[in-house]
Amino acid sequence: MSIAVTPYDAADPAAIDAAHRIVTAATAADLPDFPVQTRDEFAAYATHPMPGYVVTRALARLDGVAVGHLELRFPQLDNTDNASVTLNVHPEHRRRGAGRALLAYAVEEARKNGRKRLYCDTVVALPDGPARPEAGGAFAATTGAQAALAEVRRRLDVTTVDHAALDTLLAEARTHTAGYRAVGWHGPVPEEYVADVARLESRMNTDAPLGDLEMEAEKIDAGRIRGVEEALAARGRRTYHYGAVHEATGRLVAWTMLDVSPGSPWHAWQQTTIVDPDHRGHRLGLLVKAENLRYALAHEPQLRAVDTWNAAVNDHMIRINEQLGFRPVDGWTDWQLTI
Repeated sequence: MSIAVTPYDAADPAAIDAAHRIVTAATAADLPDFPVQTRDEFAAYATHPMPGYVVTRALARLDGVAVGHLELRFPQLDNTDNASVTLNVHPEHRRRGAGRALLAYAVEEARKNGRKRLYCDTVVALPDGPARPEAGGAFAATTGAQAALAEVRRRLDVTTVDHAALDTLLAEARTHTAGYRAVGWHGPVPEEYVADVARLESRMNTDAPLGDLEMEAEKIDAGRIRGVEEALAARGRRTYHYGAVHEATGRLVAWTMLDVSPGSPWHAWQQTTIVDPDHRGHRLGLLVKAENLRYALAHEPQLRAVDTWNAAVNDHMIRINEQLGFRPVDGWTDWQLTI
């Protein structure tokens, strides 16, 4: 039995076919409620990386057959001691060394690029949740990685949303938001708000709980926001945003975003939600998330589910999400491997 790991170019259609087959099979086995990317979506992700990252992709071949896939992301503008890893092995070829071969390749490449740490995440079942494989977490632990942060994925079943209750939540939130106004948009951030969105997004690695993860604030400016928008558009993602403007200054001080897949219009990812620390205590987080949910539903008639992650200790955001109807599905562990 021979395992070879080789990088591939995103412009190689045969490699993209093999990688898509592996990742699709692994997702279906491990996370059957996840949306599955079409082959075109998968290719678009490979050819349109996010700005500020260099991405290496590789295939593990067992006796010449592609059985494992690696995506290794190198930040270029911040966190330059770090790299993050997504590793998948086809369910029919597990426990034969492909995962270890891919990880060894990732470690070697990370060291060549001057990195000190690798990051990945794995899923775990919750006591009352659906079954989830234990192999990912067990594999991470055997490598010497440390469990650095516990998270929980929650899902909103849109078909169960009580719109009257949502109206009541919004009305109650608005009693605390004197001096602020809500604004929404679809697609690129309006020019008057892009600098504020960049400032808010830059706070995510300092404001959100990180546990023992060694991460610094991201260096995000308006140009990087525009680059992200271009990458999302090239991938076919549809984005919906809501923010809160402080009327006295005209600054956007709260912001949230949902994005929807072109191939799975039934599903959306809840992305960043953040409120400027100087403007907290006014229910702005609840306001923008509830408004954005209604906004997205008005434009996405096929939408049925929204997924979000929170650190298990992020009580404030969890409270908001559960008020909106999000319920726990599974747990996630963020692992940190010092190399």
